Amino acid sequence: MSEQAKFLTGSLFKHVSVMSLTASVGLMAIFLVDFVDMIFISMLGKAELAAAVGYAGAILFFTTSFGIGMSVAAGALVARALGAGDEQEAKRKATHALIYGFVFGAIFAGLVWLNLGFFVTLLGASGETHALAVLYLQIIVPTLPFLIIGMVGGAILRAHGDAKRAMMATIYGGLVNAVLDPILIFGLDLELTGAALASVAARLTIAAVSLSPIIKHYGGLVKPDTRDLMLDLRPIFALAFPAILTQLATPIGSAYVTRSMAEYGEAAVAGMAIVGRLTPIAFGVLFALSGAVGPIIGQNYGAGQHDRVRGGFLAGISFVGMFVAFMTALLYLLRAPIADIFNADGITSELVYLFCGPLALVFFFNGLLFVANASFNNLGHPYYSTWLNWGRHTIGTIPLVMLGAAWYGAAGVMIGQAVGGIMFGLLSAWLAWRVMSKVESCSVEVNKPAPFAREARQMQHGSWKR
Repeated sequence: MSEQAKFLTGSLFKHVSVMSLTASVGLMAIFLVDFVDMIFISMLGKAELAAAVGYAGAILFFTTSFGIGMSVAAGALVARALGAGDEQEAKRKATHALIYGFVFGAIFAGLVWLNLGFFVTLLGASGETHALAVLYLQIIVPTLPFLIIGMVGGAILRAHGDAKRAMMATIYGGLVNAVLDPILIFGLDLELTGAALASVAARLTIAAVSLSPIIKHYGGLVKPDTRDLMLDLRPIFALAFPAILTQLATPIGSAYVTRSMAEYGEAAVAGMAIVGRLTPIAFGVLFALSGAVGPIIGQNYGAGQHDRVRGGFLAGISFVGMFVAFMTALLYLLRAPIADIFNADGITSELVYLFCGPLALVFFFNGLLFVANASFNNLGHPYYSTWLNWGRHTIGTIPLVMLGAAWYGAAGVMIGQAVGGIMFGLLSAWLAWRVMSKVESCSVEVNKPAPFAREARQMQHGSWKR
């Protein structure tokens, strides 16, 4: 057995905790910089700038979804290969996932870039806010292929159990962004353009730093072979395609929410933008769960240890419950200072207070969905993730947001979205448990000895005793 398959033994809760916390540190390094960006932009005293970032964020979420899908595929395939003890296969899958991620990411980025004006209009932006959002996106979107390299590289490192080095890649990216932000935004007076250029530099840094340990510590990559590359196209995209579809559901649902919030003016959109920046800082640990739990489930599934597959799932849920309880209490205590940081008042302040109160608790159910999706992707049922996420962000968002807006205005938009999260979180956990039971029973049937197998072996070796 490969020494790198480190999740086959030891405390599952400890593995989940260490992987989630280390992975989230890296994620939050990036999200924290975005949070600081918003503070800087709020300091400029221009509501249209904050609103432009809110609209742009919805589009960037859309493009990033492609990278998340590719990283899910890479992580699952590499983890399975390591669990089965085949390190050469793991290197091949890693290499080909990086190549496909870059190539198809470039194509996807090009299509989005050519239609930025249309997408921003679709979200409800107009006038100067529309122009600012498009300008911001024109700078950042072309770097999507490099972001995907960084995301896939991080997934490969986590599949090896090396969450620390995956974390450091994003931390370095965050530091680059943090240093360049004030220089470009204020020092060179570039405002929104400066924030965009800082993000570009951060993405390039993440790509470079994530690839380095793969080459130095894990045998590097294999020389691309056209035949092998084509052979791996199907298994990679068998996971990546549904994972991409799964992730695309989120920004599409968010786009509808953004458009609904736009009906209540730029102050409401600015409030939503603040919440959008605050969410990953507060709950970045949960966002890291899929990438953390996935390798644990993948390695144990590859090794045929189904009791640990189920245990990893339960450990993930336990971790979600404890973390959400802690973070909700912290947000509630800090709700006033958070609103004051952004000079939020009126409807903007109301939305921040709503998020820092009861809506924070709803993230437990979002966490259930994240853990369930990791299970589906690593147990060979990626389309379950796809259907659940699309359900969550269509029938679990649109009608509920409409009802919430009709009853409670801008606050109702966020409440309706939260109710959908509760419904689909519970559904996903139930379905994941059923999938694990099915996978385990199928494995038992495959490994079950045929009737009279022992006697047949004895006769074959001449040891049958009359």
